Amino acid sequence: MAKTNLAKMAQPQTRSTDGRRQRSDESRRRIVDAMLEFAREGDAQPSAEAVAERAGVGRRTVFRLFNDMESLYREMHAVMLVRIEDIKAIPVKGDTAEERLQWIIERRVRLYEEIMPIKAAADTQRWHSPFLQAAHEQTVQLLRQMLQFLLPKDVKDDADKFEALDAALSLDTWRRLRKDQKLSVKNARRVWEK
Repeated sequence: MAKTNLAKMAQPQTRSTDGRRQRSDESRRRIVDAMLEFAREGDAQPSAEAVAERAGVGRRTVFRLFNDMESLYREMHAVMLVRIEDIKAIPVKGDTAEERLQWIIERRVRLYEEIMPIKAAADTQRWHSPFLQAAHEQTVQLLRQMLQFLLPKDVKDDADKFEALDAALSLDTWRRLRKDQKLSVKNARRVWEK
C-alpha cells in the first residue's frame, strides 16, 4: 500500500515537472524567435526588456533561460539551419556549366535573402563571440564546398577562376548589391547572371 501511495504522489509531480519543462521550452522558442525578428529588422542588440516584451515573457525569464549570449546565439543558429534546409535541398540541374550556374545562383539568392539580415546582425557580434566566429568560418567553408561540388571540373581545377567565382557569389557581394548599391532582388540577380 505504501508503494502505491508513493507512486501516486510521484505522478502529479512528474506531470507538473513536464509542464514546467514544456513552458520553459516554449519560452525559449519565443525568445529565440523574438531575437531573430529583431535581427531581421536590423537591431543586432535589442535590450532584454524589448526581447521579453516581444516574446511575451518576463525579463527575468530571458536571463534565467539564457544566462549568456553564446547559448542564445547557438539556439538562433540552430533555428536558422532548420529554416534553410528546404533551400539547401533544392537540386542543382543542368548539363552545361551555364545551366548549372543558373541553378547555383537561384539557390544562393533564396538562401542569402533568408539569412542576410540574421548574418548581418551576427557579424556585428562575431568578434566578441567564439561561437559566432566558428559558425561564420563553417558557413564560408560550406558555401565553398557546395560551389566546388557543383562546378564543372575545368572551373574547379582553375584556382583563380574558382576564387573569383567564389568571391563574386559570396554573401558579402550579395549584401553589397542589395544594401550598399540598393538593387532589388531581381536586379542584383541579373548582375550575377551576367
